Amino acid sequence: MAIATGLESLGTFRVGVLQPSRSIEVTSFAVEKSAPIKRDRPRFGWHRLLSYQSAWLRGDILAGLTVAAYAIPQCMAYGELAGMPPVAGLWAILPAMVIYALLGSSPQLSVGPESTTAVMAAAAIAPLADPSGSNYSSLAAVLAVMVGLICCGGYVARLGFLANLLSQPILIGYMAGVALIMMAGQLGKISGMAIASQTVPSQVWEFVRHLQNIHWPTLLLASFVLGFLLAVQQRFPKAPSALLAVLLATAAVAAFGLDRQGIAIVGTIPAGLPQLALPSLGRQELGPLLVAALGIAIVGYSDNVLTARAFAARNHYKIDANQELLALGAANLGTGFLQGFPISSSGSRTALGDATGSQSQLFSLFALVVILAVLLFLRPVLALFPTAALGAIVIFAALQLIDIPEFGRLWQFRKTEFALAIATAIGVLVTDISIGVAVAVALSAIDLLARVARPYDAVLGSVPGLEGLHDVKDWQGAIALPGLIIYRYDAPLCFANAENFKQRALDAIEAQELKGETVEWFVLNAEAIAEVDITALDMLSAFHEELQSRHIRFGMARVKQDLYGQLQRSGLLDRIGKDSIFATLPTAVRAFQGREIAATESEGD
Repeated sequence: MAIATGLESLGTFRVGVLQPSRSIEVTSFAVEKSAPIKRDRPRFGWHRLLSYQSAWLRGDILAGLTVAAYAIPQCMAYGELAGMPPVAGLWAILPAMVIYALLGSSPQLSVGPESTTAVMAAAAIAPLADPSGSNYSSLAAVLAVMVGLICCGGYVARLGFLANLLSQPILIGYMAGVALIMMAGQLGKISGMAIASQTVPSQVWEFVRHLQNIHWPTLLLASFVLGFLLAVQQRFPKAPSALLAVLLATAAVAAFGLDRQGIAIVGTIPAGLPQLALPSLGRQELGPLLVAALGIAIVGYSDNVLTARAFAARNHYKIDANQELLALGAANLGTGFLQGFPISSSGSRTALGDATGSQSQLFSLFALVVILAVLLFLRPVLALFPTAALGAIVIFAALQLIDIPEFGRLWQFRKTEFALAIATAIGVLVTDISIGVAVAVALSAIDLLARVARPYDAVLGSVPGLEGLHDVKDWQGAIALPGLIIYRYDAPLCFANAENFKQRALDAIEAQELKGETVEWFVLNAEAIAEVDITALDMLSAFHEELQSRHIRFGMARVKQDLYGQLQRSGLLDRIGKDSIFATLPTAVRAFQGREIAATESEGD
């Protein structure tokens, strides 16, 4: 997304243009003052709500109703997954919706109970709970509070920059992997089969092995709902297809008694609201819960920021990764004080909201109102909703997350980035989400390091009929200046590429000498070298000494101020000589040509 830079006012300014072997031309430009350009900055939830646009209302209402219809049975299931009563899943989403709507930077993210954090919470609490389970809910609430405090601490320490490790290929692959996980998780719902497996490969294999157990009325209903959703999207893309599917499926159950024919429905929804309470904790549970809370915070935040950034990229807005730490931390604190368990973001609920037109966090507040109304008054209506239709809606939403054109674009641009996206998707599928993302980040770092360690380099020369200096490999008829090598290395110098630089620079010298030319000067174009580390400084010192032994003068051009200071502090500047540091490439060329003139005049005397 293009980011416009705001300029409150522009006056008259001058621009200097440097050209080889020419005097500096200075041109004046008069620029009229104009209105400031607004920066495309992330906006927090309450900022966006205060500047709400009426055009968003329809999409937010539809998204809120649809997400609520999906969230109620889903959160109940996640409550059971966390080892708690199903109603605890509904309690956990209530404070999260309000808090994230006010503090979150994503207008579309749905925060609340999520399968990965629910499973991790259950694994951490089960060994610590009493055999009777009397303290289970209290341990879960304490764990949520700990996760919240860790995330808030990360916000204070401004650790949100870690999200920058998540590149675009990782986002594309992550969303594809999550989509496949979502679809595999619905196989049991759409087929009427009981699938106990938890990973995608095992779920698919269990489904294939027990095809004879398919409940055909359930599968037909799910197929009809999915076909209906795809057809409406194709013909009427702005229609509330998911909401229509919810209403039609519920009406079909009520009219034809489909539940009596073996089609599963959501069923009884428990009533009641949570009570505000301060969770208690024994000293012996503190250490194990703290370790578990750290892991859940890392996984929950990774899932949160990945999902938020993926939808931000799809819909052309920005999020604030550090603000997401605060929003997630505050949401977990609220959940903990209302007898819940650790939470994160839900890719499936976010995808449903996006598919039905969510524009701001008002959709979460609408969903909250619906969930409260259901808990208090409307439980019998939603109880008739068939779970097969629920699975079809989730599959429909998941299909929107697999961006085939983006995979094609990565393939055309760079094969390694395509491979990174595929590796992320596979990693998310065959491991868990956190390990898959960690592997993808490691591969991304390796790919970056490989490009830094072996960057593009060039010997610069003149091109007939073209001003300036250019890569002699790129232009037919281009030649390096006799006796002078101007060498460009397109990466910062560091321990990873120091020896690579030295070898390739010497190769450039030897290539000129093999042509029968004597190299007298070697000038490093340092425009891509903002700074160096001590390994690179030692290499430059050794390189300078080797050139001296071969009677070649070493110089540097376009040296930035920070790099100049590092050369000075290391003592290398004194050895090179300040007269060998040139502000521009034309300056270096004129100095070399001036040496030849001086030598000619000396011979004449």
